Amino acid sequence: MFEPQSRYFRVPDATFEVVQPPEPVRVISYKRRRFIVNPTPGPPRVHQVTLGDRPDTVAARYLGDPAQFWRLCDANRVLRPSELTDEAGHPISIPVIGP
Repeated sequence: MFEPQSRYFRVPDATFEVVQPPEPVRVISYKRRRFIVNPTPGPPRVHQVTLGDRPDTVAARYLGDPAQFWRLCDANRVLRPSELTDEAGHPISIPVIGP
């Protein structure tokens, strides 16, 4: 269901059974909660946001894949990707991605 580079790819699936007699039991599948882990330790890298930066372009530059913008969000503890680049001059921590 999720591509290998997705933040949800490694999150396990779970099911929930809804019992409402006389209806048949309904099974609802969902993804378990994803916990943000600390990035792999290594020398810190920082990007100073410039006018026109976007999370996907910063991810492409430093991580080699624009779809990895979520790693920047996790490393900087933001929920909305746009928070990363809203303010020019703001520093963004760039996670070191391990093997």
